[in-house]
Amino acid sequence: MNLFDTVDMRVGNPVRQIVRFTIPMLLGNIAQQLYNTVDSIIVGRFVGDNALAAVGSAGPILNLMLVLFMGISVGASIMVSQYFGAAQREDLSKTIGCSITLTGIASLIIMIIGPLLSGPLLRLLNTPESIIDWCQSYLTIIFIGIAGNGYYNILSGVLRGLGDSVSALCYLLVATVVNIVLDYVFVAKLGLGVAGVAWATIIAQFISSALSLFKLTRMSDIFDLRAEYLNPRGRYTRSLIRLGVPSGITQAIFSMSMIVVQSLTNSFGELFIAANVIVMRIDGFVMLPAFSFGSAMTTFAGQNIGAGKMDRVLIGARNGTFTAMGVSAVITDLILLFGRALMGVFTQTAELIDLSYRMMQILSFGYIAMEVTQCLSGIMRGAGDTVTPMWISIITSIALRIPLAYGLVALTRTPELPQGNCAMMYVSLLISWSTGAIITFIMYLRGRWKKTALLSDPTRK
Repeated sequence: MNLFDTVDMRVGNPVRQIVRFTIPMLLGNIAQQLYNTVDSIIVGRFVGDNALAAVGSAGPILNLMLVLFMGISVGASIMVSQYFGAAQREDLSKTIGCSITLTGIASLIIMIIGPLLSGPLLRLLNTPESIIDWCQSYLTIIFIGIAGNGYYNILSGVLRGLGDSVSALCYLLVATVVNIVLDYVFVAKLGLGVAGVAWATIIAQFISSALSLFKLTRMSDIFDLRAEYLNPRGRYTRSLIRLGVPSGITQAIFSMSMIVVQSLTNSFGELFIAANVIVMRIDGFVMLPAFSFGSAMTTFAGQNIGAGKMDRVLIGARNGTFTAMGVSAVITDLILLFGRALMGVFTQTAELIDLSYRMMQILSFGYIAMEVTQCLSGIMRGAGDTVTPMWISIITSIALRIPLAYGLVALTRTPELPQGNCAMMYVSLLISWSTGAIITFIMYLRGRWKKTALLSDPTRK
C-alpha cells in the first residue's frame, strides 16, 4: 500500500481507517501549531515577554478575519467527501474548482479590510500601549500575505475530503521547517522583532499552499482540474455557502467570544497576558487530537453517507469517539506531568511559569469533553448538518462562557485582588467545554443530522 494513496473510508475496519487517516492529520496539526509556538518562543527569548504578549494578543483578531476561509474549507471538505464517496466525478471537479475561485475572492477581501480594522479592534480591546504597535505590525503583515494561509487550508481540506491526509502533512512539515529557520534568521540574526515572525509565517504558508496545489494537479485519476471548472457555478457556490456559512459563523462566534474575553484578560496586565499566551500555545497542542479526530470523522461520515452506508457511520462514530477520548486522556496526563518544563521553553521568568501552570491545571479537566464535542460534531458536519454545531457554539461561547467569565471575575474581587481572580477566566472555559459536550451528545442522539446529506438534497437535480 502506497503511503500517499487516498484512504477509502467506505471499506475496512471503521476505527482502523479513522485512525489511519487521523495520524497524519494529527502530525500535520502539530506542525501547524508549531507555526505559532515557534513564533512565541523566538520573540519571548530574543525580544522579551512583552513581544510574546503582543503576538498572542493578535491571535483573536486574526482568527476572526479567517472565518471566510473556515467556511469555504468546511463546505468544500463535506462536498468533496460526499461526491467522492458517491463516485460523482463531474460534481467533484466543479466543487474543487469553485472552492479555488472563492478562496481567491476571500483572500482579496481580507487583504483589504484586515489592516484597516486591526488598529481600531486592538484599541477597542484595551490592548496595553506597551504592545499595541507590535500587535498592529504583526497583523498587517499577516493580512498582506493571507492568501497563502487561505489556500493551504482550503486545498488541504480538499485533499482530506479525497482521503489524502498524508500529502497535506508532508507539505506542512516542509513549510514548518522553513518557518522555524526564517524565524531565527529574521528575529535573532536580523533583529526584525515581531515583524520578522510575521514575514517568516507568510512565506512558509505560501510554500505549503503551492505544494498542495501541485498535488491536486496530479490527481487526474479522481477529478479534473481545468480552467472551465474554476467558474463559480451557482449550484456549487450555493452548496458551499449553505454548508460553510454555519461553520464560518461558528468560528466567528468563537473568535468574537475570545475577543470579548481578551478585553478582560488585558485588564490583568502584561504578566497575565503573557501567561495566557503560553497556556493557549500548550492548550493548542493538547487540543490537536480532538480537532484531528473531528476532521477525520467529517471525512468518514461524508464518504460513507455518499455511499449510502449509514450503519457504518454509526459504528465509526461510537468507536472513534472512545478512541479519541483515550488518546486525549494520555496526552493530558503527559502535559500535566511535564507542564512546568514545557512552559519554561517560552520564558525564564519563574513567576510567569508558575502562573501559566496553575491555569493549565484548571483546563486539563475539560479536554476529554472536547473530544466528545469535536468527534460528534465532525459526524454531523460530514452528514451536511453544520447548523447544529453552530447553535451549540453560540450557546456555549456567547450565552455561557462570556457571562461566566465576567461574572466569576467580578464575584472574586477583593481588596487584595481588585481586578478579581484571574483563574476564573479558565474556570468559565472549563464549564463551557463540559456543557458543550453534553449538548452535542444529546443532539447527536436526536439524529437530525441523518436527514441533511447533500446527495439527498432535492435542489441538486
